[in-house]
Amino acid sequence: MLTLAHCQPFSHLHPPLSVKRTRTRTRASMDPTVSKPAVTGFPYLPPSHRDLMVDLLSSIEARLGPTLLPSRVPPDVLYFENQQGTSQGALDIRSGAQDSSVDFILQSWLHCKVPTGDLNITTVFAFLNASTDAPHLLMEFIQGSPTSLILFMDLLPRKDLVLHPEYLDEFYNTTNLDKSRQDLNQLPQVSPYLSSSLYIRSVLSPTATAVNVNCGEGGESCFEELIRVHVSQAAKDIVGVWTNKCVNKMKALEESERVGLLKRDELIKNKTVEIDLAANLPRLFGSEVASRVVAEIQKAFRIR
Repeated sequence: MLTLAHCQPFSHLHPPLSVKRTRTRTRASMDPTVSKPAVTGFPYLPPSHRDLMVDLLSSIEARLGPTLLPSRVPPDVLYFENQQGTSQGALDIRSGAQDSSVDFILQSWLHCKVPTGDLNITTVFAFLNASTDAPHLLMEFIQGSPTSLILFMDLLPRKDLVLHPEYLDEFYNTTNLDKSRQDLNQLPQVSPYLSSSLYIRSVLSPTATAVNVNCGEGGESCFEELIRVHVSQAAKDIVGVWTNKCVNKMKALEESERVGLLKRDELIKNKTVEIDLAANLPRLFGSEVASRVVAEIQKAFRIR
């Protein structure tokens, strides 16, 4: 979600309207007996992409499950859609227990009809609290066609890496995080992706995997294989570093360090809502639905 507003597929979103579909969707949305897609179901993704998201969330749940509180997200945010039935989404947020280093874990998917076809965005955004200075986790997959994908995977640094070279060494150098980025960039179907947002580029780490995967027209089987083999391995390696090296790495911080850490985290949370969600969700889902979703995220972020 940190990157949602700055990806090319969102530059001209004007979802088409369908009166017939609107009525059908509205009745279904009001009927409590109608089953809604679960946030972990990813009903609109192709098989390899769906399997990857399920595997990533399963590994995070296996590692962090006992330290996470039950979800308190209301049903109308766990699944939501616009009145026209052209955009669907699901969002879940779980906070960490009192003795955990996890602040919250946000997972979501969005499926939108756009003039160029279907747009699917899946996100895992995991924030740690001030009991540690270890990095946050960002995983975002933005699929604008059956054969193309913009991919962001990173451990977001919480310290200035120039002022703290030991931090750079601990979390990025000795963990060999840069290998995932390098391996993907060597593939002919993969090219570096440079966000148009200077803010986003300033938040990401030097080892961030920010790439554009494009297998071209008719390249569905190539795309599926690339996601299943190469992207999956890179994503699992990064999540593995975060769960093993960063989570529950408690550290006694000086008060000045803690204050600076919290200020940096708060700025990232505010920017995520301000330049991303509040700017884009209303045009996809309408103001009422967007307000409901954003309010739930602000509650988890503890911002106004």
